[in-house]
Amino acid sequence: MTDVGPPIELPVLDISNPLDPAAGKALLDAATKYGFLYVDSRGTDFTAAEVDRAFELSKTFFASPVEEKAACRIESNNRGWSGMHTETLDPEHQRTGDFKEAFNFGEFANSQAQQPLPPSLHPHESEIAHFSSLCNKTCTRILTLLALGLDIPKDFFTTRHDPTTGPTGSILRYLYYPSLTSPTTTTYNHTLDVRAGAHSDYGSITLLFQRPGQPGLEILTPSGDWAPVPVIPSPNVSTSQGETYPFPPILVNIGDLLSYWTSGLLKSTVHRVVFPMAEQQQQESEEGSAQDRYSIVYFCHPMDRTELVPVPSKVVGEFRERMKREAREGRRVGFGGGAGVLGEGGDNGDGRVLTAHEHLMARLDATYGFRK
Repeated sequence: MTDVGPPIELPVLDISNPLDPAAGKALLDAATKYGFLYVDSRGTDFTAAEVDRAFELSKTFFASPVEEKAACRIESNNRGWSGMHTETLDPEHQRTGDFKEAFNFGEFANSQAQQPLPPSLHPHESEIAHFSSLCNKTCTRILTLLALGLDIPKDFFTTRHDPTTGPTGSILRYLYYPSLTSPTTTTYNHTLDVRAGAHSDYGSITLLFQRPGQPGLEILTPSGDWAPVPVIPSPNVSTSQGETYPFPPILVNIGDLLSYWTSGLLKSTVHRVVFPMAEQQQQESEEGSAQDRYSIVYFCHPMDRTELVPVPSKVVGEFRERMKREAREGRRVGFGGGAGVLGEGGDNGDGRVLTAHEHLMARLDATYGFRK
């Protein structure tokens, strides 16, 4: 599974009306086929200035002294700073931990972080909290549309993601991936190392904000090839009216929990972040041609106590029966899925239904080795 194919073409969807059945159907179709899709940034509540500012704060933090970052080192609650090679998202195949740094923000209460913040970020606490709230609002729209597409109550998912009724595992994350010309990548081995190992996401849905000219994301296709995901979808950033997006469309992907909830109908697609091939092939003497990659991610998780049982959807029921038939016939299914189908929904094999928190803790243990 090492070959890289052509860039994948994903749909750009409008979520401005979360009660539009047609939009719900389009969202469900994309989530079923690819597990990844773009959201038109003009159909959200983000402004270009807010997104630019979030990236400015991220760059300021990662450029701050390591001592300040280390004072907020990540803990078992999944909040704080993780340094270069701290995470190993694909421990089975990675020689070294991921070539990246990250900072995780948990939930905010009254615009205040429930964790220590470094000096570079503390004065901007309310700005970061506001950005996190916009992410949550966007996820609410997407989850509502997915419920419409599945023909279940429109609040089925959103009521299970309401932070006012219980703690969730939702995380806003700043990410920094150094380029190959950075001093921190001197140990890089092009046959073994990646910026972020192959994995599926642990939660319900993920929002990914990216910068033009900073590629690297790839998804696994059914053929076993990796397909690059453009930062800006083809053919260009222009709309049919000749306008341009205020910022690159938000990339959305399905996580493990929605895959469990829908018995695998929605794809929790395996993906990774690599050093782009053009960057790998360039000579280090070509100054300025390589770029560090910065991204901002929002991992949307349901309340900790949420049980991972199949949704009451006829669409899911029909899919489950079809998968059972194809399994008996030995036919391969899926689109690079990571979560698969854990029993009927989230049955963990002992007759007890898995909760969202249990799944998250198991995945974090594998990534960080906290309990070890």
